[in-house]
Amino acid sequence: MTNTDFIPVSQPFIDDSAKALVMDCLDSGWISSQGAYVTQFENDFAAYIGAEFAISVTSGTAALHLALIAIGIGPGDEVIVPDLTFAATANAVLLCGAKPVLCAIDEDTWTLDVQDCQQLVTSNTKAIIPVHLYGNPADMKAITHLAGEHGITVIEDCAESLGASVDDQYTGTMGEMGCFSFFANKLLSTGEGGMVTTNDAELAKKLRILRDHGMAPGKKYWHDLAGLNYRMTNIQAAIGVSQLALLDEFTRLRGEQERLYRQHLEGVFGIVFKSVLNGATSVNWLMSIRVDAENKSAESLRTWLAEHQVDSRPFFFPLHEQPPYRDERSALKATKTLSDSGLSLPTFIGLSNEQITRICELIKRYMGQEA
Repeated sequence: MTNTDFIPVSQPFIDDSAKALVMDCLDSGWISSQGAYVTQFENDFAAYIGAEFAISVTSGTAALHLALIAIGIGPGDEVIVPDLTFAATANAVLLCGAKPVLCAIDEDTWTLDVQDCQQLVTSNTKAIIPVHLYGNPADMKAITHLAGEHGITVIEDCAESLGASVDDQYTGTMGEMGCFSFFANKLLSTGEGGMVTTNDAELAKKLRILRDHGMAPGKKYWHDLAGLNYRMTNIQAAIGVSQLALLDEFTRLRGEQERLYRQHLEGVFGIVFKSVLNGATSVNWLMSIRVDAENKSAESLRTWLAEHQVDSRPFFFPLHEQPPYRDERSALKATKTLSDSGLSLPTFIGLSNEQITRICELIKRYMGQEA
């Protein structure tokens, strides 16, 4: 590879074991949601993160939507969500007819600000959705304590945090439910797909019914509930089984990539990394930084990298600025500073140390510190 070869921000890793399992689905004819790999993936996933139950679905968005439906979220209800997150977190609330209430972001961890969250709780608050943004666990001790005081359900958005933990407990097991995404750029990918985890047997039963049109178990075409078709296919689950077997190695390799990025960039003035709470362990979904220096910006750095054949991604736009979720509350203004200054760098299995070094050398040159 030369210094002019394009480096994508992400790309999936699919090995021969995944291909073999997919071919097994095709050869056997079990290609829809009825095959054995669906059950195997759910059982393996639950065992991996330490949850009693795992319910596979079509996407991370579907996981959030299903979780909210399962606890009866509807018109008149409020659900607290962080202002900085992918829009699916808030969209799932709106799709239930409820109101997403936007919470400020902690400027150091980039996750939900618990003090602001406390101020937002009302008699209409039915759930809190902490997002473990860019693989960094939110303050789950404080969030679950607050929720417990007010009888509020906690639904963890773990789309970016599979393998992250707090006090050796994986994200997705600290709230009533955890919601995961298996999109192509995630730590574990099935192309599209998701999972809901819970330790509540009744919730698990309801989630399974709701994802299958609301159909009663054991009574074909009889519907106890108005449900949805959020079923994962056997082909997707087969890929998931293969990916889950490699997840520890994926996590280790991504961790090494983060350490190398930090080794190169920690001394560069104006480059800021997220903080991780005591007792928490983050995972390196996308290596993300902030640009905080005069006459420098994440946007112009992104342009500079693109000119040198390196892809990158801006941070999510603040929800409060976007039409479906607009909110003028002054506490949210700091989110824009964080959003505008953030950039995610290439992170994927197969990214070489030489490529990371090249990326960091480009960043140093942009920041005025020659490599």
